[in-house]
Parts: sequence; C-alpha cells; structure tokens
Amino acid sequence: MASPAVTQTARPLDGLRFTASGPTALAGPVAGHLRLLGAVGEPGGDAGGDGGAARITLADEEFGTRLGTGSSAPASASASATVSWSSGPSVPTGTPVTDEATAQAASGIMAVHGRRDGVPRGLAVDYAVTATAILTTQALLAGLLAQARGGQANAGHPHRNGHPHPHPNAHPHAHPHAHPHPHPHPHAHTYVDRSGLLVVSQYLAATGADEGEAAELAPGGPPFTAADGTLFELETLDPGAWAGFWRALEAPADAMRAGWRPFQFRYATACAPFPEALHATTRAHGWQRIREAAAASGAEVCRLRSLAERGAERAAEQDGAAEHDGPAPWTLAPYGSGAHVPRPAPAIGGPLAGLTVLEAGRRVQAPLAAHLLGLLGAEVIRIEPPGGDPLRGMPPACSGVSARWLALNRGKSAVEIDIKSPGDRLRLRELAAGADVFLHNWAPGKAAELGLDSGDLARVNPALVYAYTGGWGTGRIADAPMGTDFMVQARTGVGEAARPEGEVPAPSLMTLLDVMGGLLGAEAVLAGLLLRERTGRGVRVDSSLLGASDLLTAPALRRARSGGRTRRPAGFRTPLRTADGWVAPTDADAAACARAATAHGLAGLPTEDAVRALRAHGLHATAVTTDLADLHHDPRFAGSISRDAHGAPAVPDPWSFV
Repeated sequence: MASPAVTQTARPLDGLRFTASGPTALAGPVAGHLRLLGAVGEPGGDAGGDGGAARITLADEEFGTRLGTGSSAPASASASATVSWSSGPSVPTGTPVTDEATAQAASGIMAVHGRRDGVPRGLAVDYAVTATAILTTQALLAGLLAQARGGQANAGHPHRNGHPHPHPNAHPHAHPHAHPHPHPHPHAHTYVDRSGLLVVSQYLAATGADEGEAAELAPGGPPFTAADGTLFELETLDPGAWAGFWRALEAPADAMRAGWRPFQFRYATACAPFPEALHATTRAHGWQRIREAAAASGAEVCRLRSLAERGAERAAEQDGAAEHDGPAPWTLAPYGSGAHVPRPAPAIGGPLAGLTVLEAGRRVQAPLAAHLLGLLGAEVIRIEPPGGDPLRGMPPACSGVSARWLALNRGKSAVEIDIKSPGDRLRLRELAAGADVFLHNWAPGKAAELGLDSGDLARVNPALVYAYTGGWGTGRIADAPMGTDFMVQARTGVGEAARPEGEVPAPSLMTLLDVMGGLLGAEAVLAGLLLRERTGRGVRVDSSLLGASDLLTAPALRRARSGGRTRRPAGFRTPLRTADGWVAPTDADAAACARAATAHGLAGLPTEDAVRALRAHGLHATAVTTDLADLHHDPRFAGSISRDAHGAPAVPDPWSFV
C-alpha cells in the first residue's frame, strides 16, 4: 500500500504515529492506509492470518497546535481500533469466521460472486479484508475529526432545522443502531464478517422485497470471446446501441431482444443468462470486426487485460519506484486561503454530527460513500432530478420503494433540482454555500460543463470539501473505455486476479469496484474533512474505480515482482460439496480439508455434520451461505440484520464506537 505521496501538500495524518499489533492479515492493510495519509509507524505482532484480533492506535501529542486558528480541539489526541474476524458468537461447530475465505463464505460474497457460474465461488482477492481496512481507517479518521472539532465520537445524530424535509420515501430513522459513546478518545471495533454483509447489502436487501427480481437469477454472463480467442467486455446503457451492435454482427434478432434485459440488470443481479446465440455470434467474428461494430453502434468493448499487462503499466506510472505499489487510491488537494472557521461539534451525535453532505450521486459509488458518512452522523441531502431518482422504482421493491435503493439511501433527505436549469443550478450553489461536503459521480467533464466544478463552488464556499468519485481518476490510462465497474475490471486485470488458475479470466458480476469505490470515496471525504481542520482550507478529493482496482490487484502484482505466481493456484477458495450445500475451509486448511472430504465422504453428509467432522480432525471450515435470505436467521450473525420501515433488510453498521 505504500506510496510516494498523496499530494504535494500536507496530508491529514502528518505528524501522527501509529502502532499496530495482531495478525498481519488484519493490521497490515490498515497500516498501509495510515501511511498513505501521512502517519508514521510499523505493524508489530505476529504474521498469522487466522483467528485473533488486531489493534491499531493513532496518537499525536501536538494535535491541537497543528490545527487552524480558532480550533477547540484538545492539545493531544488519539484514536484506536480493534479489528476482528467475527462479530458473532461461537456456534456449536466453533468460531465461524477466522480468515478471508470463511468471511466470504459466511457473509454471502461467495454466493453472489458465484451466481454467474451457478455455484458459490470464492474471490481470489482478499475483498472482505480490504473493505475492512478501509472501514477501520474511516473510523480512525472520524474519531480524530470529532476531537479536532472539540467533540466526541458518538453514533447517531439529531435532525437539524433549516434543511429540506426528508423525501417521503426516506427512512424516518437514519441510524437505527445508534448509541451514545461518551469517551473523548474513541475506540472503534470493526469486523471482517460485518464488512462482508455491508458489501452484499444491496443483494441482501432484494431478498426482503414484495416482488421478484426484474431479471432471472440464473448462470450466465460475459465475457464474450472473439474468433481469435480474445476475451472482451461489452458495455452500453442504451438499448439502441445494444441492438445496433448485435445487428452489425448479424446476431439472431430473438437472441438480441432476449439478451437485453439480463444485460441491463446484471449490475443488480450479478448474473446475465444470455442466449447462447449471442456468444456464438461473437465467436464467429474477429476482434477487429467486433471493435468496428461497437464503434458504429455507440457501444463500447474492452479486451480483458492480463495482470502482466497491468503490472507493466503500473511500473511505467511509478517511473521505476519499485518499492511502491503505485499512486494512492485518492488524491487530496487543498485550495483557497484559509476560509474555514471551525465550528464546535454538537454534544450528542456521531463523529460527523453537525456536518452537512450534499450528494449528487447515481447508482452505487457516490450513494454508498454518502451513506457511510450518514452512518457516522452527517446529515446527507440527496440532489435528485425532477420527479425524484428513477432508481427509487427499480425492482424488486419493498412497500413501493426499490430494496436496493434503500440499502444505499435510507436515512437521507432529498431535494429535486434540474441541473440543466440555470435557476436550479443557482439553488444548488446556495445549498453548497452552507454545506461541508459536495459529493458527486457525474460523467467526466459534466461538473465543469455545468459550472459546478470545485473552482465554481469554491467561490460560494471556500471551505467546501469537494468530492468526486469517478471511474478512471485523473487521466492515468489514456485509452480508457467507459468508466463502469465491469469495464474497469476488464481493463485493469481484475478479471484475472479475482479467479484462480484453471478458471477463465472474467470480471466478477458482483459490483466489486463500485462498492470498493464507495468505501474509498467515504475514506477520502473523511481525510479531506480532517485536512480542512488542520489547514483551514477547502479540499478537493478525488477517488475512482481505478483506485479500487489498484487496491485489489496490488497483492498479485507484488507477488509477480518478487518472482511468485501472479494468480492463485487452481482450486483456491473453492468450496467443498456436502449433501445439502457447501463448506468453505480456511485458506490454511484448504488442502487438508480437501483430502478429508474424500477420505470421510463429506459429500454425503449434511453441511453442519461436515463442518463438525472437519473440526474433529482439527480443521477449520464454515458453511457457505447460498441463499442470502438465510442470513436473517443465521446464528453466525446473531440476529444483527434488521428491517427498515419499508421492510427491507438492513445490515448492521460496519463500526461500533466505545
């Protein structure tokens, strides 16, 4: 995770020191994020990855003197966090989650990632641990931010007067898990299994809907294959471009029509059961002909890049700085001349209580980032088009509201603004003048075209933290295609990193980068808010799906640089069949469990008995969640999943503060 520098300016944790102890698998990724933010320290403790917990502490004896004029912060400050694998109690078959593999199995990640293939599959990247590291860093930043504002890290916040009333479809209780936490030096708890629940929360929400999915849940999906064997992704948001692409390749009309719906909804369902005729069509044409068809129709195609190709690009980006993994997954750029006047935090509420976030977000990335800021206490106001966000009506629905939309947007208020209207853009600027954060994920160049870029809003609010969560970042890849999740996966080698040897490279149809990009967006905003307290200046923060991809592929590229295998070996994180389901061994016990499965006939045992049999031989495994609806009564999560006012399943907050 180390990087030369986040920006050419001060970083929010410059001058702070951290200590980290416990399993390196848990402490190491958090330490990497803290170093990127300017803190100095080294992880200690053991190098083991199973069981146990990590503890991270940040401290600064001169914290108050480093802040801007007028701060009510204490002279010194500290924040700490404990990172554990499991939040739940032990069950009869033992502690359920003790590493990445068992976290993916229990939380439903394997089930969602495996939908394309019709069986649960483990991600060959450490997705749950990477998410947990970001969430832990968020908690540490939030704790320091609360102290910088002279407050405390609590959870929950009261509604403030003077802001728009909640949209009729907003959840009336923004923070159902809120509890007061009075300690001035906050301690946070994060859990890898809870992080897993968060990253599948949209898919879980759909299980509580009043209606079925808009498209069939069945195996199938990209990538497509050209006649010369080139694997590629196809992207378009326009049904006309979809039809034009397939007509240019002379695909059967009925297959073209039948394929659009699963293609359109694959972001929601994590599968796309296309007619086989579409795959046969691309196999009949060369790559150049396919590119021409895409260009003529307005669709986009992207050849799947290998990790070797991505590694060469990263080396060129770093200009030979082999000791670094590449740029940070976000940038922080202060602007202005010190217009921020610190305001004391409210006596009650979360660490972000009293702060206002304006969110002009679509789909997943920006809405998730704002959702996390809201869980930390900020008031989040969505900017929606006239008539409201059309995704509120995306099936399946709970009490008339999209279940997936609720997973990312419950607890937010909303105002309707037509950004094409000069008068409404003036209203938006007026809202920004009183906000702390403006967050969006509009198409590249759109904000500048509308006169709503960071420089424009700085004129009405020089202390604003302006956050852009984009696809490709700041021009690091010159020939980048459309900046959507699956295209970024294809272009940057994630399709190879996410699957072990023996599996054909393919981007996951679980929205790996949209979700990770949302987590990074929230982390970047928190870093920007803390940097604002330290410098007195507004801050522009940029994060991207490319940054999320870089985080996920960095371990594979490190292995390649040191002469190791870029991809994980065949069979890595492959669950074992039982009579009624699947079990997932820990990574450390995978080979022994596979031998035991054959020797003791695990395929003929019920799942619970199979886990017990493995445990009797000193081996660790857990049942694989194959139906996300089962998580509601799964003893591994001890009833932590609730339902909101619409009846949609709601996962627990990813952190707790004490």
